[in-house]
Amino acid sequence: MERQAEIRKGADLGHVLAEARRAQGLTQAEMAHQVGLTRVYLNALESGRSTPLLDHYLRALRRIGAEVTVTYRVPARKDDGDGQT
Repeated sequence: MERQAEIRKGADLGHVLAEARRAQGLTQAEMAHQVGLTRVYLNALESGRSTPLLDHYLRALRRIGAEVTVTYRVPARKDDGDGQT
């Protein structure tokens, strides 16, 4: 199953990152190790503490009418009733 989220500010991206990580069944420590970050830094990203630079990019994109969305996969659960396992 795919989910989409509109990204209007850096914090939105952090929340999507956390949701997608949890959907994959990964802990913060596992994810941080896989992408070469510390768990503390990954936690800061997921908590919405973003860099001003990212917020500036997103604000500028919105100003010119652009939308930023993230599409990510969420593994189907066995009890979803969609016929997939």
